[in-house]
Order: sequence, then structure tokens, then C-alpha cells
Amino acid sequence: MSDEPVRRVELDPETVGRDLASLVLTVVELLRQLMERQALRRIDQGDLDEDQVERLGLTLMALEERMAELREHFGLTPEDLNLDLGPLGPLLSTE
Repeated sequence: MSDEPVRRVELDPETVGRDLASLVLTVVELLRQLMERQALRRIDQGDLDEDQVERLGLTLMALEERMAELREHFGLTPEDLNLDLGPLGPLLSTE
């Protein structure tokens, strides 16, 4: 057994909720960006007809709008969701 003092985690219920929301929204934003890139690839390749392109665009715009509403609800900015991966750079695209 080590002589090191036991470290206790101080948890504030309000902070835990915001931190969990931040983590969940980060994952959702990563998936949203990946879906958007895949959609653009499919459009560029001509895999989608005009109606599919329209529906896809509307769906991605609605998802982006909902993400903005959720960030606002939890008091988060887009930068709050972008994790710094050290030498790999930021997790999310800033384009």
C-alpha cells in the first residue's frame, strides 16, 4: 500500500451536468461533421439525385440548428466542444 494521500474528486452537481452535456454534444458534433463530409463526397461523386441532395441538405441544416440550440441551453460555445488532442491538434474541424 502506498503512502500517497488519497485524492478525492470534488463534484458539483451543476458542473457535472454541464460537463456531461459538453461531452455528449462533442460526440454528436463529431458525428455531424463526419456525416456532412460523407454527404459532400456522395454529392461530388454524383451518387445522389436532386431530391436526395435537397433532403440531405435540409436534414444537416436542421441538425446544425438543433446543436446550436443545445449549446445555448447548456451555456456552451463551439470552442467548448473542440477538445485539444495535443500533438494531433483539435478534435473538431473549424472549417
